[in-house]
Amino acid sequence: MTNAAQKKAVENYRARLTRRGVKRFEVMAPEADRELIRALARRLAEGGSSAEQVRAAVKTAVAGKPSSPGGILAALRRSPLVGADLDLSRGREEGRKVDL
Repeated sequence: MTNAAQKKAVENYRARLTRRGVKRFEVMAPEADRELIRALARRLAEGGSSAEQVRAAVKTAVAGKPSSPGGILAALRRSPLVGADLDLSRGREEGRKVDL
């Protein structure tokens, strides 16, 4: 059994989590997915832009909706290189002679 000090420590820890907006809950999953789920939960709890990207990717995967056509084109149009006059042409070279 746990003593009073341990109970108080657990209560304080869970109160700190609640103040941070984090809630403890149980998840049922295969044993092989344990580390994946823990890493995912850790990343989501950290917050920030990477957590938002992960959250969006998981929501899309769970929703099962197919991506809309033209998504790659839309991403390229949002690129910071749009309008930058880049010369991407390559010179044509014959190559070297190989004696077979």
